[in-house]
Amino acid sequence: MSITSTESDDGRIVTIKVSGRFDFSTHQAFVQSYKNYPRGEKQFVVDLGDAEYLDSSAMGMLLQLRDYATDDVSVALINGNDAVCEILRIANFDKLFKLSCAS
Repeated sequence: MSITSTESDDGRIVTIKVSGRFDFSTHQAFVQSYKNYPRGEKQFVVDLGDAEYLDSSAMGMLLQLRDYATDDVSVALINGNDAVCEILRIANFDKLFKLSCAS
């Protein structure tokens, strides 16, 4: 598992890349990946293209990110595989986030 974050050239978007299992073991790294940026000033994109699995704690972390970003800033979830996107849809995360799946 690994979590990395990169800022766009214009400084407006932070992309958080999740690799491997996205579960409670990634909590500290995931929170640190966005709390390095001022609250409510960035748009966040969570790239799930290399995420093999996510559980309820990962969904809780995504909700915490959404709260951190505030209502004025969107959070997008991108590149999830079919299994990851199905879990997110069942939990109605497609209503809370911009969701763009790999297929």
